[in-house]
Amino acid sequence: MRALVTGGAGFIGSNLVDALLARGDEVTVIDDVSTGRRENLDAALANGAELVEHDIRDAAVVAATFERARPEVVFHLAAQIDVRRSVAETAFDARVNVEGTINVLEAARGAGVRRFVNTSTGGAIYGEGRILPAAEDHPLAPEAPYGQSKFAAEGYCDLYARLHGLSTISLRYGNVFGPRQDPLGEAGVIAIFCGRLLAGERPTIFGDGRQTRDYVYVHDVVAANLAAAASEVGGPVNIGRGQPVSVLDLVDALGRLAGRDLGPELAPRRPGEVQDIHFDVSRARAELGWGAEVGLEEGLERTLASLR
Repeated sequence: MRALVTGGAGFIGSNLVDALLARGDEVTVIDDVSTGRRENLDAALANGAELVEHDIRDAAVVAATFERARPEVVFHLAAQIDVRRSVAETAFDARVNVEGTINVLEAARGAGVRRFVNTSTGGAIYGEGRILPAAEDHPLAPEAPYGQSKFAAEGYCDLYARLHGLSTISLRYGNVFGPRQDPLGEAGVIAIFCGRLLAGERPTIFGDGRQTRDYVYVHDVVAANLAAAASEVGGPVNIGRGQPVSVLDLVDALGRLAGRDLGPELAPRRPGEVQDIHFDVSRARAELGWGAEVGLEEGLERTLASLR
């Protein structure tokens, strides 16, 4: 299969590129390497992947890359992922996450792409969990422009399905963690805590540590992308473990792995932070045949091992 991955030099994208190559696919990556890392693709490039180092806001370059690569399936992961930057630079966030997504959709339509797998977010779109676990029809109340722009991008994916017949799906991730994790992402707390642990430093908890998220290991997310590409399911699908995990739970789990009390420092709660969110993942199980297989402690252990 010919696959194109936007944002393929990033944390999730590079793990997906590796999986595509491992099964024999031809892979083209578009990434401006502003937050992704070229070294994440060293092995992939050596194994035949191609990197086009460019910004998805440049519609002409995106279209030309699609025309040359003629992908059958597109995995769209390129995005502005920093929630704080989305607040400070809201228009920039929209240009990348909305306009950039439109450019990729238009290029996919022009190249006759069979399937378009869009990366979205659960927690940032749903906002505070009102009905837990949150299903795909949970009320939408983004707390930051990042969630709003991701919701808008989902809408354009649905529009291209209705207007142009392009087969699209949007995967609403929980907090993804694992090897190559970028601390800017929503689940960056795990990358930061692992770094502190290995440095012998104390982690910092903002608030009382009881706030919960749905943490899912990156290799499970890669499997969800592959399942989505092979299906005809449309619209949003939650991708998570379906279990609430608090920040205190993370610290305890990492302490067990380290064999010592990490003694976290407490800091004031950050304004606008969602207190509780985790997902109903029954649609992913029923329609994609997908479920998370890696438990929290196993995933943390793998993550720590990758950093040593």
